[in-house]
Order: sequence, then structure tokens, then C-alpha cells
Amino acid sequence: MNFLEARVDKFVFRLSDDRHYTDTDLWVKREGQRVRIGLTDFLQQRSGDVAFVNSQKIGALLSLNSELAEIETIKVTFVVPSPLRGRIGSVNAALEEHPELVNNDPYGAGWLVEIEPEDDASIDALMGARDYLPRMVERAREEAGA
Repeated sequence: MNFLEARVDKFVFRLSDDRHYTDTDLWVKREGQRVRIGLTDFLQQRSGDVAFVNSQKIGALLSLNSELAEIETIKVTFVVPSPLRGRIGSVNAALEEHPELVNNDPYGAGWLVEIEPEDDASIDALMGARDYLPRMVERAREEAGA
């Protein structure tokens, strides 16, 4: 796995270059017939230490921007919107006992769910790492007041 990095103020944000990204700071990666979804390094750092992840159940049918999961951190509780239409094929059961994986390994063991997408073209319409990077940096600078 190769990473792109950006430094904003005292923070370093990493992006895996083998994924697609959303404007809501999620990553999407093809895994056979499914796509795996997780939080970007930027979103997990911005949100704080993850204390609890409540994903939709296996078999749940998701529409674009419907609730994929709810995440509780030490700073905030927020809803993760689905970046695609499809059915949940699996959830990361490790997060029940170890929600900190979202922070410690956002592009690996900290993934949230796998979806069986309704339409492969919608995956290709998402941003690549090089397109997402400047948008992420702009938001990080705005939040840092830089």
C-alpha cells in the first residue's frame, strides 16, 4: 500500500493511493464483488478517539447517503453516510471489541463495512487519492485557521 501525505499545521494526514474517496471523507476499495468502506485518516483524526461503532446490520439495503453507521468518539457522535447504493454484505466485527482500530489503522483493520454495490459505475465516479487530496487539505486548513 502506497500513501500520499499532507501536512497541515502540526497534523500529517495520509491517503492510501489504492482507493476512491468521497466528499464526506470516506474511502471505498473494491474487494472482489464487494466494496470495503472506512473513514479517512483525516476524518478519524478530526473526530477524535473512537469509542463505539454501530454499523447497519448485514443484509441492510442502503441508498446513497443513508445511514451506514453511527460513530461515537470522545469529541462527537456522528452518522456515516453511505457513499453507494447496495446491500451490506459484512460488518467489521472486530470493532465491537476494538473500536480504536478505526484510529490506529483506518486503511486496514479499521474498515467499517463491505457493501455489495448496486452499480459499479458509481464507484468509478468517486475521486481518486490525487483528486481528493487538495479538497482534504483545504478543509483541514479551514479547520486549523491556516
